[in-house]
Amino acid sequence: MPIAARHLLGLALTAGLASITGPAQAHPHVWVTAKAEIDYASGKVVGIRHAWTFDAAYSAFVTQGLDTNGDGKLTPDELAGLAAENTANLAEFGYFTKLKVAGKEQAFSAPTEPRMSVEGGALTLSFLLPLKTPAQQGRGVVALEVYDPTYFVSFGLSDAPDAARLANAPPGCAATVTRPKPEAGADKTADAAKPGMTEAFFEALTAASGYGVQFANRVLVACP
Repeated sequence: MPIAARHLLGLALTAGLASITGPAQAHPHVWVTAKAEIDYASGKVVGIRHAWTFDAAYSAFVTQGLDTNGDGKLTPDELAGLAAENTANLAEFGYFTKLKVAGKEQAFSAPTEPRMSVEGGALTLSFLLPLKTPAQQGRGVVALEVYDPTYFVSFGLSDAPDAARLANAPPGCAATVTRPKPEAGADKTADAAKPGMTEAFFEALTAASGYGVQFANRVLVACP
């Protein structure tokens, strides 16, 4: 099992997960619909506010036993401990987030404001990922990518109008979303079932691997 899977939500996924996601060699195992807000202050990029919604099967798996009052509903209070643990455990993998401002890759501080909620059977994790040092964009481009290098988890940007937002950006700044070509993504996903793309191949991938970047959605921000 890839290290990323053990740390994504601070849990060791068991054979039970494999049984609800299909054959052992198939990748990805978990699907995330992502939204991202790029936050500005005084003309500088200061952080990324993430919201990741997990597929229903995985959501049910990781929230087992967390309904402490037995009312059949999971509240943010019941999920608070898991949310805090999860965001902390993402550090080893750079929070599955790559950000460049005017061509320079940015470093992140520890995440804040972790929160989890469940709606319609789907679990959403949200948190603020601050930059270690606010970055002046000027007329350069902000480029944001969210992806799992090991491709255990498939991140896809939401189709909703608020999938890529800017908060307090300078006047005239605009965000553009670019996505992998559907046919290319389908072909690559199918490759995971081919003889050379076994579970052992994916287990050998690390956070430094470049395999998952081909599936990344990108948010590009340009300012006048």
